[in-house]
Amino acid sequence: MSILIFAPHWGSAHLSRDSFIARVQEAGFDGVEMSLPLDTNERDAWTRAIADAGLHLIAQQWETVFHSDFVAHRQALADLLRNACAAKPLFVNTHTGKDFYSHAQNSELLDLADAIAAETGIAIVHEIHRSRFSGHPMLLLPYLEQRPQLALNADLSHWCCACESLLEDQAHILQKVYPHVQHIHARVGHSQGPQVNDFRAPEHAAALQQHLSWWDAIINQQRASGKKQITLTPEFGPSPYTQTLPYTNQMVSDAWELNVAMMQLLRARYQKEKL
Repeated sequence: MSILIFAPHWGSAHLSRDSFIARVQEAGFDGVEMSLPLDTNERDAWTRAIADAGLHLIAQQWETVFHSDFVAHRQALADLLRNACAAKPLFVNTHTGKDFYSHAQNSELLDLADAIAAETGIAIVHEIHRSRFSGHPMLLLPYLEQRPQLALNADLSHWCCACESLLEDQAHILQKVYPHVQHIHARVGHSQGPQVNDFRAPEHAAALQQHLSWWDAIINQQRASGKKQITLTPEFGPSPYTQTLPYTNQMVSDAWELNVAMMQLLRARYQKEKL
């Protein structure tokens, strides 16, 4: 099984397209995960540049977070998913629904994503994320029971924050989630937040080992099922994900440097062969 590791565009929007892609190549990532512009010319310029650099693309949509009204959210989701699928990425990672929408409303959004995936031929995975339909393990389980083919992006750092724990008492729930995981966001959270300040620091050893155990379990299941490719994106983010010092607002760590270090850890741990 091949392991592809992607660089997040999140946190690098201040860079030009060429500078960002050069940075991704220099660091040794296999591809880019990003939200694509809605402007067709800009979107196509990004996809060409990524392909010309020999990189893979995972398209992302998270902008539905700005739409709390259900009707507006549904329309934005449709527009953003179709735009992402038009770029012909490996797949689309989407932030779907709201934790305060009804089960029926979130189900309607999941049906919409299924329809767009069928229409375009591009797979769509739904990110485990606070405040979305999957914001807490017990919110997600009913959807998994009703939708055995529901595909997830496992960003379990969000559940650490939502559950105020490293999920030590929820291993039985995680076992139900693992078979649905098609992508991993490799960020290390803790019981009071979705991102430790530096996953290599000794005070975060327990959190790192817990996250590695989850990723191990997911990848072992993927290997056992015969899956040929697994994708991961280190996703340490900018402020306020990266903590800052009071008064100066100086960030206490460099998110890009952490993502490169996590990529190197993941390669050493999981990669058996390169494409």
